[in-house]
Amino acid sequence: MKYLLTLLLLFPAAWLPAQSIYSKAFGQPGNPALIFIHGGPGSSAMAFELTTAQRLADSGFYVIAYDRRGEGRSAADSAQYNFTQTFADLENLYHQYHLQKATLLAMSFGGIVATRFAVQHPDQVQRLVLISALLNLQETYQTILRSSRAHYMATHDTARLHALDTVERLDPYSMAFRKACFRNASQNGYFATPQPTAQARALYRQLDSNATYQRISGTQNDRAINTFFETEHYTHINILPDLRRLTAAGMPLYALYGKDDGLYSPAQVAAVAKIAGKGHLQYLEHASHTLFIDRQDAFVPALVTWLQPHHQ
Repeated sequence: MKYLLTLLLLFPAAWLPAQSIYSKAFGQPGNPALIFIHGGPGSSAMAFELTTAQRLADSGFYVIAYDRRGEGRSAADSAQYNFTQTFADLENLYHQYHLQKATLLAMSFGGIVATRFAVQHPDQVQRLVLISALLNLQETYQTILRSSRAHYMATHDTARLHALDTVERLDPYSMAFRKACFRNASQNGYFATPQPTAQARALYRQLDSNATYQRISGTQNDRAINTFFETEHYTHINILPDLRRLTAAGMPLYALYGKDDGLYSPAQVAAVAKIAGKGHLQYLEHASHTLFIDRQDAFVPALVTWLQPHHQ
């Protein structure tokens, strides 16, 4: 009942026009700070907030979840959907919560946001943790297409094979190509694990029962998707060189990926593992893209181990 009351009080305030950026903190301010940066563009931190943030706070962290301007529960009227404004909003979050440094937990597209922020503001980033984070966008698209073609050939799905031929003739840096790749990924179940754990099933049921989450997650934010593409041309992005520069400069890098995540080949995961260093990456069984739900039993202990002050 106390949790439900908190939600009822919280969500109306988060939707007031005067409040541009939605955020919520969990835990004690004196504990090591973690900022969760959600995926997208056009997504939200709500799944993390409802399932995982408190677990990390109970493990000794000060956890901040927020929705980027114009995404999720944050107002869209002034959203420019570019990295300049995105980074300025993130800096304001540091000021709002009186943080000098924080560890960035970077999910999917949030990996691009967090990595580029760390390049520009290394003094504000304690550590970087990639969670199913996009690395080389073009390689991800090709991974999806290769897997999709193999699946359609195995199932003798000639209609989808012909449709895939059309996709492969598109400009690989175009929004049409990007959308077509992710449409195939969704159709083929690349974002979900076929064998979820009992804990994961319970957490997904919890999300399914939350009307606010269902409304937000069930609405595609085309303005965020399309405008971010127009301003930043993110289909060209490859953050692996940035990650190499950051680790060479001494920034600790950690990563978690799921073996059932169809966006990443084992070779992509191996590439980031090499950059992060020995013991800094977990490649999890029975986990796909939303691995903090799929394998929360491994996700939380990994962060507790990695983010101890003495760990490098």
